[in-house]
Amino acid sequence: MIKRYVSENGLRVVFEPNHTVRSVSIGVWIGTGSRNEDKQENGLSHFIEHMFFKGTKTRTAQELAEAFDSIGGHVNALTSKEYTCYYAKVLDTHAKYAADVLADMYFNSQFETKELNKEKGVVLEEIKMYEDTPDDLVHDLLSKASYGEHPLAYPILGTETTLESFTQEDLLNFMNKYYHADNVVISICGNVDESYVEYVQELFASLKRKPANDTLEKPIFIPDNIVRKKDTEQAHLCLGFDGYRINDPRIYSLILMNNTLGGSMSSRLFQEIRENRGLAYSVFSYHSSYNDSGMLTIYSGSAQAQLDNVYDVIINTIDEMRQHGLTEKELRNGKEQLKGGLMLGLESTSSRMSRNGKNELLLKQHRTLDEVARSVDNVQMKDIQETCEDIFSKDFSSTLISPEGKMPATLSVN
Repeated sequence: MIKRYVSENGLRVVFEPNHTVRSVSIGVWIGTGSRNEDKQENGLSHFIEHMFFKGTKTRTAQELAEAFDSIGGHVNALTSKEYTCYYAKVLDTHAKYAADVLADMYFNSQFETKELNKEKGVVLEEIKMYEDTPDDLVHDLLSKASYGEHPLAYPILGTETTLESFTQEDLLNFMNKYYHADNVVISICGNVDESYVEYVQELFASLKRKPANDTLEKPIFIPDNIVRKKDTEQAHLCLGFDGYRINDPRIYSLILMNNTLGGSMSSRLFQEIRENRGLAYSVFSYHSSYNDSGMLTIYSGSAQAQLDNVYDVIINTIDEMRQHGLTEKELRNGKEQLKGGLMLGLESTSSRMSRNGKNELLLKQHRTLDEVARSVDNVQMKDIQETCEDIFSKDFSSTLISPEGKMPATLSVN
């Protein structure tokens, strides 16, 4: 059972005890990401994440690295469009130590100029690495094509120009704006009890409350196109369709539809493009949900000579699904795949910690697995048909990275 606590300062703690394991996972979730940045700040959330590992008042960067290695634990962090998380997984005997180190990183990171400049070089190499990975980069370009100048279009890593401009003051000002008690959730899962929750609450008791000061602007989906000519072995194509927000009641219908479209090895796109025709090695689809919007993405990586064929198969598959929906077998199998994937994906304390943290931060509610399963089972064929019509009746965005830099002949470029 998930237990929810609200500290006097507004800090939220979600706790799921599991006394059948010997591990504890703890994550500090902050409700800010690249979406909360302006153009000059782009990449700041991600850079702060990096700098949390570069030394505190009491620990050097090396000592932070050794802190978890020395106890056989793991520590890491992530930044997304709408949240940032610092998390650790350790043996239950080291649970308090893990919380101590995370709190030290949160409250006492120094952001020294010397370390700041070194880490800029590290993140710059990360940006360059991304540029050299077209099957990742093409998805970032799709956000740009779909959302234009909206912050959802910004790359999470930022740019070389913005990165170079960051100062210690910029990091501190950004943290002062977003890293406050009302915008933080601590998620705990594992072999500990309520006394551990109290211990963590005490560690973060000095966090100050602050009224919400950031109103998110809902993006307008723009069916635009971006083509980049690049010396690659494959043509990397992405198509983007306006989707649903994270708490949209139609979200399970969309997830099931996507599973049949390109979300699994038995999906129509995988079977037709890879298995039946041998046109591509990698082809898939997925849906990204945000607070107020979402996007369904289709990706394929193929030889330039096969690009037109791949695109035509994608469009024909979409048209077929829009006209006739799913078969009873596809809907039945999709429901079982979705429920099975959800259940199996939550067998570790770290995955449960992550699920609970995101649910509290983004949805402010916690549905049981049985409740989610019922929502999945309640999706009817007519719901899928309506979702197909809603999603695929609108214009879509597209991005391409290829050696020739030419969109498929039958794709009408806006």
